[in-house]
Amino acid sequence: MTHKWNYLPITSDQAEASQRLAQELGISPVLGRLLVERGITTATAAKKFFRPQLPDLYDPFLMKDMDVAVERLNKAMGKKERILIYGDYDVDGTTAVALVYKFIQQFYSNIDYYIPDRYNEGYGVSTQGVDYASETGVGLIIVLDCGIKAVDEIAYAKEKGIDFIICDHHVPDEVLPPAVAILNAKREDNTYPYEHLSGCGVGFKFMQAFAISNGIEFHHLIPLLDLVAVSIASDIVPIMGENRILAYHGLKQLNSNPSVGLKAIIDVCGLSEKEITVSDIVFKIGPRINASGRIQNGKEAVDLLTEKDFSVALEKAGQINQYNETRKDLDKTMTEEANQIVAGLEGLADRRSIVLYNEDWHKGVIGIVASRLTEVYYRPAVVLTRTDDMATGSARSVSGFDVYKAIEYCRDLLENFGGHTYAAGLSMKVENVPAFTERFEEFVSRHILPEQTSAVIDINAEIDFRDITPKFCNDLKKFNPFGPDNTKPVFCTHNVYDYGTSKVVGRDQEHIKLELVDNKSNNVMNGIAFGQSSHVRYIKTKRSFDICYTIEENTHKRGEVQLQIEDIKPN
Repeated sequence: MTHKWNYLPITSDQAEASQRLAQELGISPVLGRLLVERGITTATAAKKFFRPQLPDLYDPFLMKDMDVAVERLNKAMGKKERILIYGDYDVDGTTAVALVYKFIQQFYSNIDYYIPDRYNEGYGVSTQGVDYASETGVGLIIVLDCGIKAVDEIAYAKEKGIDFIICDHHVPDEVLPPAVAILNAKREDNTYPYEHLSGCGVGFKFMQAFAISNGIEFHHLIPLLDLVAVSIASDIVPIMGENRILAYHGLKQLNSNPSVGLKAIIDVCGLSEKEITVSDIVFKIGPRINASGRIQNGKEAVDLLTEKDFSVALEKAGQINQYNETRKDLDKTMTEEANQIVAGLEGLADRRSIVLYNEDWHKGVIGIVASRLTEVYYRPAVVLTRTDDMATGSARSVSGFDVYKAIEYCRDLLENFGGHTYAAGLSMKVENVPAFTERFEEFVSRHILPEQTSAVIDINAEIDFRDITPKFCNDLKKFNPFGPDNTKPVFCTHNVYDYGTSKVVGRDQEHIKLELVDNKSNNVMNGIAFGQSSHVRYIKTKRSFDICYTIEENTHKRGEVQLQIEDIKPN
């Protein structure tokens, strides 16, 4: 795979601001530039960025309908109504349900939770769910991470005398459901200063407002932040603004005092000895929580996340780990099948999008397969399977392209859709799949930029090995947690050489463990290049080459720096 290296440009004003900021803060100008790229231009803003503070969270009552939502929850508790916490079966939904349930449960006992079944009910609020609520005498449903489009279902609940409070972060339609309160910062009439909260984040704001109205001190909410951090990392929402504060303190909580359920997952993943980062959540913790909704039922994930007994939690985490193994096998077979289909598609080179339909595919894994396709082919992908007489599926996007808008463009062909910029779900009549494929392709090819469809690595700065000092690495660490809108910086160094000790490693000898030098200093840098063993022959010739990389801390050797090499270019 040859990547194009894109050196991110910098204007003279930005260069000036970076220098000034670096001087003021006593950091490298390279890091000053990274701050300016993130819209941080003053020392005060930089300090806030480096040390996110919980008191800087916004007042939850700034959110439209928050006062109504709190009032209705207080009323339900006063009248001893039965309350049902309802949420989606993915990580964001299950963490959100666990968070709200755990918090309310401390003060109120007539409460239950419900996660719809992916296969029998599908995404969002279902009539089955409403019927369950009605049969069990529920008066109020708090729905999390879905519900913004459930107009008919919520009207149906209303007929049965059940009220709804919606906490969602997906893009609403023009017509809003007849709920008592709708907490969603993406509403047209939104008044809240930050619109990128996760579903679980909205649930947290609701609990924050509930705590304020009942004189419960803020520190009682802090133990819930580990769940919020897991949702932010897993749901690919921006990690800037309020999300940065929540993710930063959530990671702190996850590392120092995680809840029983998350502690069990951390143990099962083998992460108990290391400092957990966003990428550990994305690749290890999140997929396991997700696996229960993909393979079995998402309710099991909430059972685990709300469990108070550690030995029971370990047992449940072991079960979920099994689901994850099953998920991996399914995912592998389906991805192979999908790649075969794509390879046989006519006119692939000219197409800007990929839409695949296979009625035998497992519904729980199609989102992952769609992500894999975007990684391999660098174009937005939609993967569909059959449920009854419907084609249902997931869409994933490439960097910077809004896949939600592309799906919305096809809305007359769809029965249902919802989502955000990088991920969306949709369903349509099977006979509409060809027309959808065409229309989706039309929108994508008109709006996607050429650089979004090829393997491009954005490079933030060129540096020499002598620049990578302990102080530089320490200051760079302060940019954590990394994620969308605050991506891990990629550096490049030209003309580096093998120190003579580089070697191939890995089960199939597919990776290179490198020791490198450049000609500007005597610093020997350790690096790892995953999946790039094809370069080893050239490296061993003692000729120079260019590398681009991210700077990591070697997890096995505390404090030692390791370059994670993204690409190697022989000179």
